[in-house]
Amino acid sequence: MAYVRKYKTGSGATGVQVCYKEHGEVVKTVHIGSANSPQALDKMLQKAQELIDAEKMPLFDLRRFEKEGRTVKKRGKRATGSAGEQGTKDKN
Repeated sequence: MAYVRKYKTGSGATGVQVCYKEHGEVVKTVHIGSANSPQALDKMLQKAQELIDAEKMPLFDLRRFEKEGRTVKKRGKRATGSAGEQGTKDKN
């Protein structure tokens, strides 16, 4: 499991690290950088999250369906009529 860690450095800046845990122990730490402003901190946090996301495996590989020539349909809202119209037939 990976997570982002923020900490204060000796100079007062905010450091950003990506830490990896296995069985409750930190096994790897990657230093992203140190920031002295909120804008720089936001960039560091975004970079850290991108690093974590790049290593994740997708739950579903939609490209597999495209290779097989199948399309992925998106679900939309169902069309609904008024309650009086449903299940009625013309009696004429």
